[in-house]
Amino acid sequence: MPVPSRLSRLSRGALADLGPLREIPDYRRLWFGQAVSAIGQQMTAVAVSVQVYQLTHSTFATGLVGLCSLLPLVVFGLYGGAIADTVDRRRLGMIGSAGLAVVSGGLALQALLGAEQVGLLYAAVALQGAFFAASSPARSAMIPRLVPREQLPAANALNTIGMNLGLTVGPMLGGLLIGAYGAGSAYALDTVAFGATLYAMWRLPAMRPTGATGARASVLDGLRFLREQPNLRTSFLADLAAMIFGLPRALFPAIAVGFYGGGPGTVGLLVAAPAVGALAGGLFSGWIARVHRHGAAVLTAVAAWGLAIAAFGLIHQLWLGLLFLTAAGCADTISMIFRNTMMQVAAPDDMRGRLQGIFIVVVAGGPRLGDFESGTVAALTTPTVSVITGGLACVAAVLLLAARRPAFLRYDARRPTP
Repeated sequence: MPVPSRLSRLSRGALADLGPLREIPDYRRLWFGQAVSAIGQQMTAVAVSVQVYQLTHSTFATGLVGLCSLLPLVVFGLYGGAIADTVDRRRLGMIGSAGLAVVSGGLALQALLGAEQVGLLYAAVALQGAFFAASSPARSAMIPRLVPREQLPAANALNTIGMNLGLTVGPMLGGLLIGAYGAGSAYALDTVAFGATLYAMWRLPAMRPTGATGARASVLDGLRFLREQPNLRTSFLADLAAMIFGLPRALFPAIAVGFYGGGPGTVGLLVAAPAVGALAGGLFSGWIARVHRHGAAVLTAVAAWGLAIAAFGLIHQLWLGLLFLTAAGCADTISMIFRNTMMQVAAPDDMRGRLQGIFIVVVAGGPRLGDFESGTVAALTTPTVSVITGGLACVAAVLLLAARRPAFLRYDARRPTP
C-alpha cells in the first residue's frame, strides 16, 4: 500500500493540473474549441508550405510565406489588442474565427479548381494573419477573466496542451491527407474545424473590458506599459530570439527531401515533432508550480531550445532529428508557461488586450521573420548551415540578455516585479 500511494502522489505532482477544465465550464468550452481549430489551422499551414514548394522548388519562396503574413500580424496584432480593450472580447473573437474559416474555404476552392498560383497563396496567408492577429488577443485576454489567479499557471499549461494537440495531430493528419487526396482536403477540413471555435465563443458570456480608451491611445499605452516593465520586456525579447534564429520550419520541405529522401508525410513529421515535445512538456507540467525563479527558467528553456535546434542541423538520421526537435518543443512549452504567467500576473485587466496584442506580434510574427531568415540563409549557403547557425545564434542572444538584464534572472514569482 505505501508504494502505490507514493507513486500516486508522484504522478499527481508531475502531471498537469486539470482543475480549470474540471471546474470552469466556460474555460473548458473555450479550450476545446481552440484545440479543434488549431488542428485545422496546422493542416492548412502544412498544405500551403507544400504547395508553394511544389510550385517553385525554392526554399526562398517557401520562406516568403511567413513574411507575407508578417505585416498583417504586426498591424492587426497591435490594433487587435487595442480593440480588445474597447469592445466585447467575445464578439471580436467570433468575427476573427469566422474570417479565418472563410479564408480556409477560399483555399479549398482554389485547390479544387486547380487555380494554384503562388501569389494567391501568399494573399491568403496575409488574410489569415490579419484575422488571426485581430482576434487572438481577445481570446487570450478572456482567460484571466474566466480563471482565478491561483489557477492561471495550470490554465496556461493546459493551453499549451490544447495548442500542441493541434500542432501534433494537425501536421501529421495534414501530411497524410495531402499525400492521399491533395491540399484541398486539408483546407476543407480546416474550414469545418472552425465550427468548434465559433460554438465555444457563442456559449461564452459577454466580456466588455473596463477602462476602455481610444484605439490609438490604447496602442501607445500598451507599448509604454511594456517599455516600463523590464522583466516583461526581457521575456518578450527571449522568445523573439528563439523564434527568429531557432525555428527552421520554412526549411522542412527541403530538409525532408535533402536530408531524408521523404515527401509530404516526412514534412508533417518534422512539423509535428516539436509539438510532440511541447505536448509532453505540458502534460508533465505539475512541477511548474514549485519553480519560483521564472526569469531564470525562461532563459534556460530558450537556451535549451537553441542547442536542440543546432543539434538537429547536425543530424541527418530521421529518428534522431525528430528526437532533437521533440526536445526543442519541450523546452519551448516550458518557456511559454512561465512567460504567460508572468504577463498575466503583471498586467491589469484593462491592459491585457494590448499586451496580448504585442505578445501575438512576438509569438506569431517572430516565426515569420524566422521563416525569412532561415530560408534566406539556406538559399545563400545550405539548409544545414542555416539550421546550425540559427540555433547557435539563439543561444548567443540568451547569453546577451542574461548579461544585460541580471535582474531578470532573479525574478521571483513570490515577489513579482514586472
